[in-house]
Amino acid sequence: MKRTNSQPIGRLLENFLESNPVLADKMAESRLMDYWTNSMSPAISRYTSNLFVKNRTLYVKLTSSVLKNELLLCREQMILNLNKEIKRNIIDTIVFI
Repeated sequence: MKRTNSQPIGRLLENFLESNPVLADKMAESRLMDYWTNSMSPAISRYTSNLFVKNRTLYVKLTSSVLKNELLLCREQMILNLNKEIKRNIIDTIVFI
């Protein structure tokens, strides 16, 4: 049997996610949380106790008030970097709890 329309699986998944934007957004949110826990500095990861996305807002629960104040100063840059990292505009704001 000869294959006539073979495509790489990566391209098939991209096409599937493009046709399902809600699913693509949920996958991007999951990648965002993985990126936060694994790729942020160890000091930030150590003081992060809870992380979730709701209504295009990233909620981050921090156990250090000093770190919270420092992150508030660079919040806009973090939003740009996080959206750039996951290659999708998922979050508009970050709230530090």
